Amino acid sequence: MPYTASTPTDPNQAKIRNADYRLLEFNKLTPMMQRYVEVKEQYPHALLLFRVGDFFECFFQDAVTISRELELVCTSKESGKEIGRVPMTGVPHHALDRYTSMLVEKGYAVVVCDQVEDASIAAREGRQVKREITRILTPGTLTDDGMLKPRQNNFLAAIVIAGTHWGLAYTDISTGEFVTTQADSLEQLNLELLRLQPSEVLVPTNAPDLVTMLRPGEKSEHLPDCLPSSFCYSLRSQIPFTLGEAKQRILQKFKVRSLEGMGCGHLSLAVRAAGGLLQYLEETQKGNAVPLQRLHTYTLTDFLTLDYQTRRNLEITQTVRDGVFHGSLLWAIDKTSTAMGGRALRRWVLQPLLNIKGICARHDTIQELVENNPLRQDLQQLLRQIYDIERLTGRAGSGTASARDLVALADSLGKLPELAVVAAQGRSPYLKALQNVPPILEELATKIHAHLVDEPPIHLKEGGLIRSGINSLLDEMRQTASADLDWVRNLEANERKRTGISNLKVAYNKAFGYYISISKSKVDQVPNDYTRKQTLTNEERYSTEELKEREVRILTAREDLNQLEYDIFTQVRAEIGEHAEIIRNISRAVAAVDVLCGLAEVAVYQNYCRPNMVESREIKIIEGCHPVVEKSLPPGFFVPNSAFLGREESLNRPDLIILTGPNASGKSCYLRQVGLIQLMAQMGSFVPAKAATLGICDRIFTRVGAVDDLATGQSTFMVEMNETANILNHATPKSLVLLDEIGRGTATFDGLSIAWSVAEYLANEIRARTIFATHYHELNELASILNNVANYQVTVKELPDQIVFLHQVQPGGADKSYGIEAGRLAGLPPSVIDRARQVMKQIEKHSKIAIGLRKGVKKEEKEDADGEQLDIFED
Repeated sequence: MPYTASTPTDPNQAKIRNADYRLLEFNKLTPMMQRYVEVKEQYPHALLLFRVGDFFECFFQDAVTISRELELVCTSKESGKEIGRVPMTGVPHHALDRYTSMLVEKGYAVVVCDQVEDASIAAREGRQVKREITRILTPGTLTDDGMLKPRQNNFLAAIVIAGTHWGLAYTDISTGEFVTTQADSLEQLNLELLRLQPSEVLVPTNAPDLVTMLRPGEKSEHLPDCLPSSFCYSLRSQIPFTLGEAKQRILQKFKVRSLEGMGCGHLSLAVRAAGGLLQYLEETQKGNAVPLQRLHTYTLTDFLTLDYQTRRNLEITQTVRDGVFHGSLLWAIDKTSTAMGGRALRRWVLQPLLNIKGICARHDTIQELVENNPLRQDLQQLLRQIYDIERLTGRAGSGTASARDLVALADSLGKLPELAVVAAQGRSPYLKALQNVPPILEELATKIHAHLVDEPPIHLKEGGLIRSGINSLLDEMRQTASADLDWVRNLEANERKRTGISNLKVAYNKAFGYYISISKSKVDQVPNDYTRKQTLTNEERYSTEELKEREVRILTAREDLNQLEYDIFTQVRAEIGEHAEIIRNISRAVAAVDVLCGLAEVAVYQNYCRPNMVESREIKIIEGCHPVVEKSLPPGFFVPNSAFLGREESLNRPDLIILTGPNASGKSCYLRQVGLIQLMAQMGSFVPAKAATLGICDRIFTRVGAVDDLATGQSTFMVEMNETANILNHATPKSLVLLDEIGRGTATFDGLSIAWSVAEYLANEIRARTIFATHYHELNELASILNNVANYQVTVKELPDQIVFLHQVQPGGADKSYGIEAGRLAGLPPSVIDRARQVMKQIEKHSKIAIGLRKGVKKEEKEDADGEQLDIFED
C-alpha cells in the first residue's frame, strides 16, 4: 500500500507553497530534511528515495513526480517551524524494488538513500540515524532479475559525435558485454542505435557541468538532431569523454598498456565513448566493481544492414499491428532452452553475417544436429538445467548476488562437465568449444555447494546460510548459542518445578526481550531472586540475573553469528567474481550451442532446408514459405512459392520482378517471405523452402504498408516517399529491395509516373535485386522494354459470382485488381458494391491509360472528347 500520513492535510497547498527545496532556507529545515537536501543536491536529475523507518520517503518536487507517475497519494510532512509542511510521498521498504522498477521503466533515474546503522543505536545516543546512498538505478545500469527481461539485453550506450564522424560504445552490465565501434555517417549511428534499442544513451555536451537525464520524447538544445527521440538520454560533462581521460580509464580498468589488442587503438571517437561510459559506471555503481568483459571492437561492414523500417516491416522481433512478440520471426524460430541462448538468438537475427565462411560454420553445426537427433536432444536436455550463468556471474562480481543466486550458479556449473561429454560426440567448432571446461569452474561449484545450504534464506544477514563444518569458529559459536537457547527452553519447566507456580511461562518479544510471566493470583509465590520487569492488567513480568546474562549472550551471539556467516558468504561470492571472465567465456559457448540446437529443432519439425550460399547475386528459392504464417496455419495450408532473382552472364534471371495481383491475394506475404529467407540464411539458419541458393546481400530494404507520422506532420504518401528516397539513395547491386504499392498515396497519374520511374531506376541504374508489388498493371510494359525485368502475378480463379485466391505466384502479369471483389469480401453493403461496379464500367468506357516507349521521344498529355487519355510516350 502507498504511504499515508496520519495527519490529514491539503497536498495541493503544500505542493504550491514548498515544492522547490531550492527556494527554502537550508538552516531552517529539520536535521533530517537538511540531510535529504544535501543528498538531493548531489543528484538533482534523479528521484531520491530516503529511508525513514519502515518507509522510503521522498519530498518536494520528487514527491509530486512520484505520486503522479506511480498513482500514489501525495501528502505532506512538517519540515521546520518556519518552513511548514512540504509535499511527501512514500513506499514501504519491502516494496522498494517494485516501485523503483516502475520508475526506471518510465525513464527516471532513482537514488536510494538507506539507513546504514541500527536506528536504536542512534536513538540511544540522541542523534540522527546515519543515511548513505546505497544504490543508483538508471535505465541502463540495472542488474536485478526482477527489473530485466530474461531474453533481452539491457544496453547502456555512449556516443561521441565529431561532425559526421562518431564513436559508439555500449555495455550490458548484467552480462558483461562491452563493445565499441566507429564510423563516418550519422545515418549509420541512427541505424545502430535503433538496432541496439539501448535503455539509456550517454551524450557528452559542451554545457559546463551539465548532468541531466531526458526521458523518451523530451527535447533539449544539447541533444543532436540526428539521434532517435525514442530513447532515454543522459547528458554528461565532456571531461570524462576527452581522449586522454578516456584512454587512461580503459587502460586502468583492464590493466593493459595499449589499446591495440582491443582493436580500437586508432579509433579515437570509439575510445572516448568507451572511457566516458566506464566513468558513468564508476559513478553509479557506488564502489561495486562491474565485471566487464575486455573491450571488443567491431565494424559495421561485417554485418548485413537492416534499417528500422525493414525490421518493422519484416516483423523480426515484434509485429507491426500490435507491437507484440507473438507473431514475429523471433517468436517463430526461438526454441532456445536458456535465457543466454534467447539473447544470443536475438543478436544473430538483428545482425546477420556477410562472411560466407562464418555463415556456413553455423549451417554445418545445424546440419550435424539435424542429422544426429540423439546428440541434439541430449544437449537440449542438459541446457534446460542451466540457469542464466551470464547474469548470475555479473551479480556475483558486482556484489549483489544472493545466496540463492550462488546455489543456482553452482548447479549450472556442475552441469558443464556433463555437457562437455555430450558435446564431445560432435565435430563442429561450436561443439568443440564446450568440450574443455576449465577445472576452476568445477572447483567453484564444489566450493559453493560445500559452503552454502541447499535452500538458503532470501535475506543474507539473518543467518542460516553456511553449512556446519566449514568454519571452526562458526561451529563453536553455534554450539554456545545452542546451549544458551536450550537453557532458555528448559527454564519454564525448571522454574515451575522450583516455584510451584503451574501457569508460569517464559516468553520473548522484541521490545522487552526474554521474561517470566506470572498471573496476578500467583504473585505472592514469586521468589526473591525475581526482578519485576513489567506490569500488565492480568500478569506481572519478571527477569532474573542469569536470564539477563543468557539474553545478552544469545542476542550478541546471534548478531555475531549472522555477521560471520555473511562474511564467509561474501568471500565465496568475491571468489566467483574473480573468475567472471572464465565463466562468461564458457557461457557464450553455451549460448551459441543453445541457439544452434534450437534452429536445428525448428529445421527438423518445420522441414527447413540448408541454403547454398554463393558469391554471386543469385537468389533461387524453390517452394519457399513465410516462417511465421506457415507456423500459424494448420499443416499443409500454406501455399509455397518460388523466387528467382539476380541477373548475371551465366544466369538468365531478372533483377526486378513486377508482381501484380488482387488485394489480399498474398503479394505482401510473398515479399516478406523472400526477405525473411534471405535474412535467416545469413544469420546462419536453415530456411523454409524445398531448396535455396542465395548470394550474399549487403542490405535488405522494405517499403510495405501505409503509415502516417502525424507527430512530424507527414502524411502517408510523404512517409512513403521518404522511405523510397532512402532506398534509392543507398541500395547497391548486392541489396535486396522489396517494394509494395509505391505511388498509391497520390493521384493515379502521379502515382503511376512515380512507380514507373522508381522501378526503372532500380532496374537500370542500381540493378538491385527487387520485387516490386503493384496494382499498376501498366508497369508490366517494363518487361518488354528492359531485359532484366520480368512479370509475375498472384493467380486467382474466377467463378460466376466470386473469385477464389489461389495464393500462387506464377510468370505473367495480371490485368485486374479485383478491388471491388475484395470490398465485397470485407463486408461492404451490397448497394455500395453494385454502385462501384456501375462507376467502374463508366470509367473503363471513357478513360484509359495507353503506355508506349520510344527512346528520345517527347512526353505529352492529350485530352479527347470521350474523356481523359494519357500518352506517356508518343511518336
